[in-house]
Amino acid sequence: MKTERRHDIDWLRVIAIALLLMYHIAIIFQPWAMFIAFIRSDEMSTALWQPMTMLNVWRIPILFYVSGMGVYFAMRKRSSLALIKERARRILVPFLFGFLAITPLHMFVFQDYYNMGLSYYPHMGHLWFLGNIFVYVLICLPVFYAVKNNKASRLIAVFNKLIKNPIGLLSVNILFIAEVVWLQPKPFSMYAETLHGFMLGLFAFLLGFLFMNSGKVFWKTIAKWKWGYLFLAVVLYIIRFKMFATEGLPYITVIEMNSWIFSIFGFCYRYLNKPSRLLSYLSTAAYPVYIIHMIVMYLAAKFILPFHFPAFLSFVLITLVTFAGCYLIYEFIIRRVFWLRPLFGLKLKPTKLKMNSKEDIMINLD
Repeated sequence: MKTERRHDIDWLRVIAIALLLMYHIAIIFQPWAMFIAFIRSDEMSTALWQPMTMLNVWRIPILFYVSGMGVYFAMRKRSSLALIKERARRILVPFLFGFLAITPLHMFVFQDYYNMGLSYYPHMGHLWFLGNIFVYVLICLPVFYAVKNNKASRLIAVFNKLIKNPIGLLSVNILFIAEVVWLQPKPFSMYAETLHGFMLGLFAFLLGFLFMNSGKVFWKTIAKWKWGYLFLAVVLYIIRFKMFATEGLPYITVIEMNSWIFSIFGFCYRYLNKPSRLLSYLSTAAYPVYIIHMIVMYLAAKFILPFHFPAFLSFVLITLVTFAGCYLIYEFIIRRVFWLRPLFGLKLKPTKLKMNSKEDIMINLD
């Protein structure tokens, strides 16, 4: 079976994770950082947080969309049981390992920084995302294989007809509006370990699969109307920022969220769907880097913050050290120690970087 290589989705996942790291670093400079167990700088900056208020409504949902798209590729040649086994290897094993061995490490740094007694505290932390994804696979599996085996062809035909139209595509917001009206999340961007985050992620995950299943239908729509979605997102963001001090009406926020996401998909599809050896490397590295970035970030903060540099300079330094540290750990430890690779979602043996490899698609998107 011939599978189209989607370099734009690879890039999107890499960029989204890079932005997520910068978002987490910006939290260090906010007065409420300690309330969510982040090391807090004495030099704070609301200016650093202003762009993050735009980012925080779509930074996690877009990864759920991409994860749903990845499952579409992963199940092309797999039975239900084979897919569950593959997802367990790729997601459940790193989640459990991270729960027991990774998240306690950055809590040790937090406890040490604030002169607390060191205690072993296994918890999901930032890895809650992986737990959600594995559960979504189990929940959505019957739907996915019904779609794959053409058992819901009439409903899929209606869905594909709907998303051909730019206004019709926006109608998927009905799912998200129903969720926020039901749960009334405050704040909207509190996704981690909440029912709001679980339901929003489930809808995005399911739609990501259905968008990929639609073939060119979804991609033609967003490619043609990317500027319109961007305009709508910017207008709604300005209204939210100016009128509601960043935390707007949730049923309007979901429209802004998906407008950002659709415009980003459109621009990536138009400009980033190109092969690159660098992309092949970064796409494989993105998952392990996501798993380890918190411990590296906390260590960077522990050693840089005591110098009391201005907030922006400290932000830049912590960002550089975090990215460099994650690269070094990935390249010289995780990537090269064969028994560590499965614990970070990688195969036992590294795959050669081939720009046109079908197997690369499976690795990079799932």
